Amino acid sequence: MENTTSSTGLKVALGIALVLFLATGFYAMNLNKKSNDVQKELTEQKELVMNDLNTMAKQYDEAINENQISNNNLIEARGRIQGLIDSLKVSETNVKSLWRYKQKYVSLQKEMDVLMAQNDSLRVENAYLATSLDSTRVRLEERTVFTDSLLIQNTALAEVVNNASVLGAIGLKGFGVIERNSGKLIPTERASRTDKIRVCFTVAKNTLVQSGDQELYVQVVDPLNQTLGLNEQVQFGNKILNYSMISKFNYENASLNVCEFVASNDDKKFEKGRYIVNVYNDKDLVSSSEFTLK
Repeated sequence: MENTTSSTGLKVALGIALVLFLATGFYAMNLNKKSNDVQKELTEQKELVMNDLNTMAKQYDEAINENQISNNNLIEARGRIQGLIDSLKVSETNVKSLWRYKQKYVSLQKEMDVLMAQNDSLRVENAYLATSLDSTRVRLEERTVFTDSLLIQNTALAEVVNNASVLGAIGLKGFGVIERNSGKLIPTERASRTDKIRVCFTVAKNTLVQSGDQELYVQVVDPLNQTLGLNEQVQFGNKILNYSMISKFNYENASLNVCEFVASNDDKKFEKGRYIVNVYNDKDLVSSSEFTLK
């Protein structure tokens, strides 16, 4: 009987211990679950604060980019936000830390409201100033265009007059000739029989050119691309001209027929092929023609 009572007491004690163990385990599990839930909530809150700070930073970036003249207050505030973002990234995720960052965020939000209002006012003033400057610039551009137009017209007129006051050569012809002892000249197309090249042209009447001694440069180029005659050079600015001879004449404000002779180089025989004849007034080519010797 006594053994039965003892066994019953042991079973009751074990039952109570088991209930306490289960209760403790349940409490621990429940506590751990609550701790995980709290940690998850804190992490989410931290991400929300981070997103708010990034949004604020983006607003500052847009405001700074809109200003052609940098606003130092905006730049400094943007720097403080970036510093807070960097600090939040590495901070512990707990209630105390999160509360501190939220307080800083609220303070920065108030500061941003003030700075943005000032920036909007400054932007309006800049826009008004830019409009005034644009209006002034338009008037200056219109005046400049008008002045440039007059300058272009005057320049064009001067160029026309300058070009028109140049003696030209018309009816330019070049051909080979046989020169007899008597002085008689016989035209020929045979290279082997040619003694000289004769170049003839007419200086046209030009009332814009003053009468008196004038000169034109004659250039005869043979089939070997060699300049015949004197083959000397004259320079006009950056341009160098190889000429065969200088045709000098007295111009009396009337059409004038001119003929000149060009010899071969070193008294050599003339080459067969195409010859080019050019007449220049200083650097300007005023006439050109060609002929062939067979």
